[in-house]
Amino acid sequence: MITIVPVETKKQRAKFIDFPHDLYEGDPNYVPELFVAQDDMLNPAKHPFYKHSSLQMFLAYQGDKIVGRIAAIYNNNHNAFNQVNEGQFGFFDCINDQEVANKLLETAENWVKNKGGNTIFGPVNLTTNDSIGLLVEGYDKPPVAMMPYNFPYYQDLILNAGFAKKVDLRAYFVNKENSDKRSVLLLDKLEERLKRSGIILREINLKDFANEAEKIKRVYNKAWDKNLGFVPMTDDEFAHTAKDLKMIVDPKYCIIAEKGDDIIGFALGIPNINEIQINIKRGRLLPTGIFKLLFGRKKIKTLRVLMLGVLDNYRKLGIEACLYGRIIKNSIPSGIIGAECSWMLDHNYLMNHAIEQINADLYKRYRLFEKAI
Repeated sequence: MITIVPVETKKQRAKFIDFPHDLYEGDPNYVPELFVAQDDMLNPAKHPFYKHSSLQMFLAYQGDKIVGRIAAIYNNNHNAFNQVNEGQFGFFDCINDQEVANKLLETAENWVKNKGGNTIFGPVNLTTNDSIGLLVEGYDKPPVAMMPYNFPYYQDLILNAGFAKKVDLRAYFVNKENSDKRSVLLLDKLEERLKRSGIILREINLKDFANEAEKIKRVYNKAWDKNLGFVPMTDDEFAHTAKDLKMIVDPKYCIIAEKGDDIIGFALGIPNINEIQINIKRGRLLPTGIFKLLFGRKKIKTLRVLMLGVLDNYRKLGIEACLYGRIIKNSIPSGIIGAECSWMLDHNYLMNHAIEQINADLYKRYRLFEKAI
């Protein structure tokens, strides 16, 4: 018999966070999420998301054994910005059992419906500014930082529960050995042309991080506003995210395009800390995980370019190519062998074409699913 239990206590939340570690035990490509980061995200007393929206976690039990988990999400800011009335499901993990999956997804649907939603989509692990999508292609390599991972059977479980494809998200990999170096070779000429228009590229100034982050936030909320499902970050949410990212940001990989005193575009690459995290048992930093994280950073060989955006009025000037080129150029002396660029909407032709032009490989695909309720 399958029983669905709402998560209401700190102890239950810990079980919710830990369940995937048992489910994926022995999978060489599984990367455990850091417990402190997941606990922060799922704790209404800690994360600014809960100031405007709500989430309810559920655990599925078979007898006294946990066999699945899911979170139902109702994001008021998302609905207001996109003029929709929908909820999301996220943090979905499940044994390969359709009955368990059906009960979990039905529970999330009913919770969203009781909130007033008429549609549910996912997986969305809190908001569309966080980790989203179900891996449907590219199971042979571990995920990079802040990207999801799941068993191949998840897609069948979700489809058989009455969901349909909403949209695909792409992840490209740029290999240093195979990438087209034109963006690097032409970088000086392209940047010189931009300078004549008053546009310069520079690295982020971590000593003035608060001001830099404030300017970047304005670009982020404007440059991504036409993306499917986008919702602008609140001031508190952006500050919370920026604080976390600052711990791993390397200025060489955070490049800003500036005109006068205004930031008009930026690209953010981060070291792929999953190369270290994959060896941190059950995501616990203590007693030894913290040392793996601290001392392993210099050995990281890959990056993730997780943000690249340029304001509408400055697109098609070559700024995107310069941002990519500067990150590639800066990574070469550091021993970086490649970078994942993710994620891009399947129908974002301009961005996908720009990445394909530097000989990047489309090596993973993620999918969002939706259902009317």
